[in-house]
Amino acid sequence: MSDASKLKGVNMTRLAVITPSYEPDFGLCEDLSRSVLENSPETVHHHIIVPRRDLELFARLAGPRTHIRCEADFLPSSFVPVPFSKFTVNFRRPFPPVRGWILQQVLKLAAAAAFHDDAVVLVDSDIEFIRPFTPETFVRQEVVRFYRKPNADDERLPRHMIWHRVARTLLGLPPAGPPPYPNYISSLLAWDPAIVRRMLSHISHITGRPWPTVVGAQLHFSEWTLYGEYVDHVIGAPADSFCSDHSLCHAYWDEVPLNVEDAAEFLSGVQFADVAAMISAKSRTPLAVRRAAFAGYRAAQAAQPDPELFDLGAAGLSAHSQSIPGTTNP
Repeated sequence: MSDASKLKGVNMTRLAVITPSYEPDFGLCEDLSRSVLENSPETVHHHIIVPRRDLELFARLAGPRTHIRCEADFLPSSFVPVPFSKFTVNFRRPFPPVRGWILQQVLKLAAAAAFHDDAVVLVDSDIEFIRPFTPETFVRQEVVRFYRKPNADDERLPRHMIWHRVARTLLGLPPAGPPPYPNYISSLLAWDPAIVRRMLSHISHITGRPWPTVVGAQLHFSEWTLYGEYVDHVIGAPADSFCSDHSLCHAYWDEVPLNVEDAAEFLSGVQFADVAAMISAKSRTPLAVRRAAFAGYRAAQAAQPDPELFDLGAAGLSAHSQSIPGTTNP
């Protein structure tokens, strides 16, 4: 529960949706923004974080529940973009420069830490919500939903091996034993902002340097793996008590473009616990194809509503919790 809610004596769970985006993904983000507003209650706000140069473009999405924020508001002043490149220089440690992929992860961590809601859901622009969700979808008894897929990372995923090793080093943990390790990565994840703040402070304490400098200097890094390792191996219960191996998001990760038929077939695989679907922007699926497929899915759902499908507010918290796979009760 947020501090403000406690002071007012109101038992209200506060949830923020956070999306880093930029001009090439504007069309995707526009569709995501619509889906957030259509599928969440009035208490849920969507914060879209973009480079300063894209503020004017994204301003057309702003509204009472949709807020357009500038990247610079969350990044340290020592982080300065290099003109005409995808790099940023951190003047606290100029070399190596902060690559675009790493910068996005620094931005997610900083933004999540800046919010004082009970939970934040980090959502990329290429996701759409397809069913109603509420703060209680991601928070139960003041514990934020924790995604963990046991024994899913091994030598077949060499980059994941590196991410686990880097995360443990930053957290001051000893090397892990032999794999397999849990996988903490999904296209739709919730974080507890208070835990993020503790984690980042922990990294600064362990390394003796500001955490943005430490993370920005990495060549290989996963913010999801860092959070997972911290919850599992540094703080433990109760942060891991609302744990699930279901992502709540039906995802297409391939880099092969979909046509309308393929996209419709993909969406036909949505499970009854999913509240969102993702067609990766890296697939280069045309925006018109995505929109046609998602519009067809919404039309089909509207024509044949099923109460069982739409009573998923807690994805394990409703009367149907016993039948929803992938949710661990405390």
